[in-house]
Amino acid sequence: MRWVDAYLQYLRYEKNYSAHTVVAYAGDLNQFSAYVLDVYRIDQPERVEADHIRFWVYSLFEENVSKRSVQRKLSTLKSFWRYLLRKQLVQKNPLQSIHAPKTNKPLPVFLKKEEMDRLQTIAQQEEEETFSVVRDRLIIELFYQLGLRLSELLALRMADVDLYSSTVKVTGKRNKQRLLPFGRALHDQLESYIGMRQLQVASQQAYLLVLDSGKPLYATWVYRMVRNRLSQVSTMTKRSPHVLRHTFATLLLNEGAELNAVKDLLGHASLSATEVYTHTTFEEMKKVYKQAHPRA
Repeated sequence: MRWVDAYLQYLRYEKNYSAHTVVAYAGDLNQFSAYVLDVYRIDQPERVEADHIRFWVYSLFEENVSKRSVQRKLSTLKSFWRYLLRKQLVQKNPLQSIHAPKTNKPLPVFLKKEEMDRLQTIAQQEEEETFSVVRDRLIIELFYQLGLRLSELLALRMADVDLYSSTVKVTGKRNKQRLLPFGRALHDQLESYIGMRQLQVASQQAYLLVLDSGKPLYATWVYRMVRNRLSQVSTMTKRSPHVLRHTFATLLLNEGAELNAVKDLLGHASLSATEVYTHTTFEEMKKVYKQAHPRA
């Protein structure tokens, strides 16, 4: 379909979307383009009507595509047509009357404070203070104490950490940066790790967190390590780095932190993304009430 390539270039270089996000948008647009070309012989967006999109959505449901995936695909189309209208490449928006299917958004999965304390105790009982042990322990604490995304952790550089002011500069989605403070415990762990890293890594590697070989960490390695560590204290199906981010946010709210403050710490663009954690804490309160109150 015409203008798709230009739109993808716009997302990548003007909107600073990640390569992964652009690939997802490209897949959705190419799938829709193939459908309207095959079924309606349409290869130009200005010829697309609302009914074409509705029947495409019906076809997705017939293929057992989940509601969440359909939501994302429609969101991609809406974003694409907003771009076309802004550039005056089309005169109408066929998605104005299209409503995405509603889904029940799952609540974030998180660990309890007692589980995190037990994990810390297990880590402190490890016999050898080797480079890998210190690094793995630090990774868990960076997720838990700063609420980092996996991509943010992997992008951390030596220059981003300021031990003097106890702050770390984090680069989030769309290259938005935020400055996060950290406490004495994490300060000591970072100081210890950096000292061992200087002995371990011969080359001047810019990234903060590295493998034993000195090469930068990669996502599957971190995911596997975190899953193994969390398996020591939890039997939950989900034991990913993002669970630690959820734990960070939930515990802050449980301890009375303001929602706006948590939003800024997490690097959320809007408050609605942070509000899901208020539902989590409310569900936890209901559970406690039912278990503890004699007339619940």
